[in-house]
Amino acid sequence: MATYQRQRYLLMTIDPVHIGTGGYRLGRVDNSIVREPGTRVPKIPGTSLHGAARSYAAQLYETPEAAGQSQDKVENPDQNPVCYTFGYIKKTGNGNNVTAYSGVVNIFDAHVLLFPVYSMTGPVWVTTLGRLCEAGFTVKHNGAALATEPQTGTALLTWDRKDVLNLGWLMVNVAGKAEVTAPNVWQNEQRWQAVANRIVLVSESLFSHVVNSNLEVRTSVAIDPGRGAAEEGALFTYEALPRATFLTTEVVLDDYREAFPKDKCGQGKTDKNNPLPGDPWNCPLDVVKAGLRMIEWLGVGGMGTRGFGRLAIVGEPLK
Repeated sequence: MATYQRQRYLLMTIDPVHIGTGGYRLGRVDNSIVREPGTRVPKIPGTSLHGAARSYAAQLYETPEAAGQSQDKVENPDQNPVCYTFGYIKKTGNGNNVTAYSGVVNIFDAHVLLFPVYSMTGPVWVTTLGRLCEAGFTVKHNGAALATEPQTGTALLTWDRKDVLNLGWLMVNVAGKAEVTAPNVWQNEQRWQAVANRIVLVSESLFSHVVNSNLEVRTSVAIDPGRGAAEEGALFTYEALPRATFLTTEVVLDDYREAFPKDKCGQGKTDKNNPLPGDPWNCPLDVVKAGLRMIEWLGVGGMGTRGFGRLAIVGEPLK
């Protein structure tokens, strides 16, 4: 019988993050980022997180050949926790024999939960009722659960204020005070506590405008090494999710094989003199978490050499 589990991660960008659409687009910038088609709100695709988690987990296990499109160089992929978790394709006998298993984990898109915006009172984090509830947060207004989102042009704040508030260039009327409570696993996390009293709830229709008007936009140019000056026509612009953006993503375990090689990756493989960093890998979800944690150091997406891409896990995943 297969084993099913679901975990929700709370993530925070500690650098701008650029997940490009692949190619130039007509619009405000040359290189745009991936967005949800219906709302036009940026996101981090699950494919990007999946690829980064697999690559970094393979590096941690010191079998980089376990990442990539083919695992032909992995001696025994069934006994490799990275191959078992993310799946593998192995060809033998001059390619005549193919052994393939799909992965046992699904990593879904990371959606924006709290978006940082400049205001006259300092930085604030903008969100919506639907996004908070979907992520497992509770929202109250006047002592009761908030049932409807604020009207367009108004906002609820998690601190006391009656005057109008600007969200970048946009002015909104303050409709009152809301109380936002995080799930227990995140309540005491420093990164959450730093923003808990600076949250602004707006309508979903307004949220998209606020986000897209306050993305980080940079301009770069290619340098001609012979002249040490800019190349002709090489100026380009690109956008990114700004630093301190909070996102949520879900990881689902569908262990249809139930044969995870736990004895090969306890507190550091079978080699006690060369242990794995961090917690032991007791199941595929531990492999995913170890890979995702490495994004805080090695990043995800493009423009990594320009200081982009790092993403931190806030606390432990919500089960």
